[in-house]
Amino acid sequence: MTKEIWINLPVKNVNKSKEFFSRIGFSLNEQQTNETMACFSVGEKQITVLFFDEATFKGFTSHEIADTQKGVEVLISFDAESREEIDETARKVSEAGGNVFAEPAEIQGWMYGFAFADLDGHRWNMLFMDFSKLP
Repeated sequence: MTKEIWINLPVKNVNKSKEFFSRIGFSLNEQQTNETMACFSVGEKQITVLFFDEATFKGFTSHEIADTQKGVEVLISFDAESREEIDETARKVSEAGGNVFAEPAEIQGWMYGFAFADLDGHRWNMLFMDFSKLP
């Protein structure tokens, strides 16, 4: 049975992606990072997110890379511990050069979140969920 899951994404510039995701609070795994990929551990369960330069990514997928300016390939969601963490992360994303395309806001009366595109247009969604308000 599956023990772990890794998210693999293509990027135009590994160093810029390392800087961006470090600035917004992802934990860089230096031992598994090199010039063609950056490895991050995210969250309590330490989900692995790998950012590969486009040539390397194409090499093991055998497909063209999606044009994130024309369409969405995936929406990766992660949680927050508070509304304040949402606001702070949205600020960090903007300062690091990301595109906040959905500003922090109340969602369905029990969630608070925002959404952004990273430097390569991959879509991310961060949510704080107050289950005591779940309808």
